Amino acid sequence: MNIEVLFADYTNQQHANDIVELLDMYAQDPMGGGVPLTEFVKQNLTTELSKTPHAFSVISYVNDEPAGLINCFEAFSTFRCQPLINIHDIVVADKFRRLGVCQKMLACVESRARETGCCKITLEVLEGNTGAQKSYIKFGFDGYELDASMGKALFWQKNL
Repeated sequence: MNIEVLFADYTNQQHANDIVELLDMYAQDPMGGGVPLTEFVKQNLTTELSKTPHAFSVISYVNDEPAGLINCFEAFSTFRCQPLINIHDIVVADKFRRLGVCQKMLACVESRARETGCCKITLEVLEGNTGAQKSYIKFGFDGYELDASMGKALFWQKNL
């Protein structure tokens, strides 16, 4: 079994197709909301990502089949006055889970974070997604808190 992990090139048609395929697979999963990507998203995602200066994606292939994807955005920590990387999406196709694909992709993201002087990598995960949580904990992630007496941070949203 050959696992390849690389930074996606949004202008490479194969990478673009694989990003959309993997993200759509994730979107249709209960952990991704259970709704397929719209045709608009499918047609425009990689073009718009390529126009976003602080966006990058890591894609993995197992025996040349698209196996996993991480979409990231570089941001900035005001408390540390350093850049950070926020992982926005992580997906590993069902048939490639438990092969170490996620760990290899996370290592690629961490390598970039270290090279660019980032102070941390952030991500969010659903409470019920215990499989993903185990993988993230194994890699060294933990719940975010500033002061234990104030509890862990909550991730909120307001749809527009």
